[in-house]
Order: sequence, then C-alpha cells, then structure tokens
Amino acid sequence: MTKHTLLLMLSLTLSLFLTACGGAPDDQPELGTVSGVVTMDGTPLPNANVRFYPEAGRASAAKTDDSGTYELIYIRDEMGAVPGKHSVKITTLNEDEDPFGKQGSETVPEKYNKKTTLEATVEPGENTINFDLESK
Repeated sequence: MTKHTLLLMLSLTLSLFLTACGGAPDDQPELGTVSGVVTMDGTPLPNANVRFYPEAGRASAAKTDDSGTYELIYIRDEMGAVPGKHSVKITTLNEDEDPFGKQGSETVPEKYNKKTTLEATVEPGENTINFDLESK
C-alpha cells in the first residue's frame, strides 16, 4: 500500500467518523409535547419547577407561569419529553441554583418532590398532563 493510498483511506475514515458524530436531529429520540396546569388546593401554583424523569434517558423540565401553566423542554429549544412512564417532581425551590435548599421555604409537600409519588405517562404527539396538588 502506498503512502498516498494510506493517507486517502485515513482521511476517508476520519471524515466518516466526524459525520457520524455530528449530532444530527436523527440521534434524538422521538418526543411527545407535554403541557398542563399545576394547582395547589385548587389555586394555580406559579413559579414552580416541574421535572419529568423517564425510566431511561434525559429528564425534561419547565417552570409554571402565573396561571400555573407549564410546557416541558427536553433540551435547549426542543420541546417535550421522551415517551413512556415518568417520575414527576414539583418544587417551588430552584434546585439548580440552590442544591442545599437554603434559599427559602418549600411550599410544596415532599410527597411531590423529594419523596415524590407523582407519575405520568407521556405518549407520542400532544399530551396535556395536569397536577392537582394538596398542601395537606
């Protein structure tokens, strides 16, 4: 094998490898869009962090607006969540900014966050999943 042929084969292999690692949309899982309303004792819960944790794969997150409405984001500008069963956590604390919970008092009971009992199933397509939380 000549030096020229070897160099050509190496270039071709490297080119194919870099193309495969390009992060094209084909490598992302199919997502289902998810939106809904979170209430506490029948009243909308504003500024709550909502996180869906699938059995396998990346979690999705959202923050409720003043009317308690949320819409999940998978990553950056990709909306939705991986289809399947999810464990759901809802908190009024921002765990990313304050992982030790020192920023204030939590208004959502532990059964909805640290010791969550919430579950949801995401289907391909559009999903409306509401959460009616109780403070007691």
